[in-house]
This record gives sequence, C-alpha cells and structure tokens, in this order.
Amino acid sequence: MLGFAIVTITIALILYTIGVWSERLGGRLRGWHLIFFYGGLIFDAIGTNRMSEIAGGFEPSLHGFTGLVALILMFVHAVWATVTLWRGHESTLEGFHRFSVIVWVIWLIPYTLGALLNTGLVG
Repeated sequence: MLGFAIVTITIALILYTIGVWSERLGGRLRGWHLIFFYGGLIFDAIGTNRMSEIAGGFEPSLHGFTGLVALILMFVHAVWATVTLWRGHESTLEGFHRFSVIVWVIWLIPYTLGALLNTGLVG
C-alpha cells in the first residue's frame, strides 16, 4: 500500500510540475495546462487517501496539516484556472503563473516532509 501511495503522489508531483512550469515558462495560461493541474490534483488525492488509510486516518501533525492545506490549494488553483480561462482576460491569463508557482511551492512542503519522514531523516 505504501508503494502505491508513493508512486501516485510522485506522479502528482510530475504532472503538477509540468503544468505549473510550462505555464510559467510559456508566459500564459492555456487550456492544456488544466490537464496537468487536475491530473496532479487527482493523483495527489488518491495518494493522500492511501497514506491516510495507512496512518489510520488524518494525522494532526505538520505533515498532515500542510498536506491538507496543499490539497485544498491545488483544488482552488485548478478551479480558479478553469474560471480564468473561461473568462479569457488576457492580462489575467498572462499573470496567472504567479499564483501557480506559489501553490506549487506550498505543495512541495508536505511532499518533501513525507519523503523525509519515509527515509527516517525526520520524525
């Protein structure tokens, strides 16, 4: 079960990173970025759910709290990106990457904590 969770969360990292940084480097939010945002969200939710099952439920810890916050932010980010594309305001499409990068950096906190906890270097 742990292996499945690690793989799905790592797939989330890959998808989300591709979406965020291709948007940032491209200088504009595009429809195909949503595939990577929602893909990252889905794989993160699956992996987080599996990790929660392994832990016996939500764990009130730094890792648990930051993971929950990151998952909520990923959801808000994906929905906001959808709305932004739908509205089509060019200045917002070109500046959306600022929010994307912030959410991505915040998402890296529980990912990194989880990796460190799994290796025994922390906790």
